[in-house]
Amino acid sequence: MASRTTHPVLGTRALNRATLSRQLLLSRAETTVGDAVGHLLGLQAQNVKPPYFQLHARLAGFRPADLAGPMESREVVRMVTMRSTIHTHTAQDALTLRPLVQPARDREVTYFRKGLAGVDLDRLARRARAFVESEPRTMGEIREELLRDWPDADPQSLSVAARCLLPLVQVTPRGVWGRSGQVRLTTVESWLGKPAGAAQSVDEAVLRYLAAFGPASVKDMQTWAGLTRLREAFERLRPDLLVFQDENGVELFDVPDAPRPDADTPAPPRFLPEFDNLLLSHADRTRVVAPEIKGRTWTGNQAHCTLLVDGFLAGLWKLEGRVLTVELFGPVPKAAREEIVAEGELMVAGMGESGGSGAASVRFGPIKP
Repeated sequence: MASRTTHPVLGTRALNRATLSRQLLLSRAETTVGDAVGHLLGLQAQNVKPPYFQLHARLAGFRPADLAGPMESREVVRMVTMRSTIHTHTAQDALTLRPLVQPARDREVTYFRKGLAGVDLDRLARRARAFVESEPRTMGEIREELLRDWPDADPQSLSVAARCLLPLVQVTPRGVWGRSGQVRLTTVESWLGKPAGAAQSVDEAVLRYLAAFGPASVKDMQTWAGLTRLREAFERLRPDLLVFQDENGVELFDVPDAPRPDADTPAPPRFLPEFDNLLLSHADRTRVVAPEIKGRTWTGNQAHCTLLVDGFLAGLWKLEGRVLTVELFGPVPKAAREEIVAEGELMVAGMGESGGSGAASVRFGPIKP
């Protein structure tokens, strides 16, 4: 029997620091919103505000207008991509990443096949495309329009099929800080005035994922993308990648020129919104979330905003106006507590509902659902 190949071992703290560095969370980056969103392969965006808080934690001097402007000028868009969830993407990634994950969206349609009995999916896609490209529509309007052609189909299944089969973007003012609006949808090609490009190659996506989330395993990337059978791409790229293993012997791949800071590199506190990709983009999340606190970021189906201390999940937070409440999972040193307060005051100053006026208040105590 051939002996198993061994690779350099990366401990949990080393993985933590490498990932935080890629995620721009060890120190705030001096870069543009567009470059940051592109580097991170998008920002999780089920709700409107989280992308803004994600960037505040990562970019020097960030203010909400720095993302609101590109949203309004269509340099970035909101659409369903990885894991069938809404992400904020650059226009270029919207045109090429969605085709990459389209096979997963096609599979999603099959889950609703009972409600789509007798429905010609190609015709449905053409019908829905013409409808939303005539003007942006709500999901309810799309559903009602499709029921005209298939009155016996399940209404929800019809609208889900349209969302899966077509690259639909949420048009502004939805997603613009300080503004409100219903979710209205049109195709990415119509919104951007450009034809969809060829799907980004799997190999390129692997390299970009590792640059933003690595070192990582094949299963980690499959979790992030919602895709399967990516092993072949990693094997193609193996000669050009560095290969490590974690403390459990799982192979971890990485791009050679990516940062891998020392495990003792200081990691300042960071306030992350609900659904931050840092916590969702690996199969094994122990590089950020200790096993004993797994599941603490949810109450029922409600996701909480999270706090990192020394690079690891350490608590929850809630911002109401200019009052920030912080719930710690355990005791922290006095110096760390002072850093949490300073970081919290910085966030409230930039992201509190009343803008830059008034004093910020940071309180420690339980978060009320």
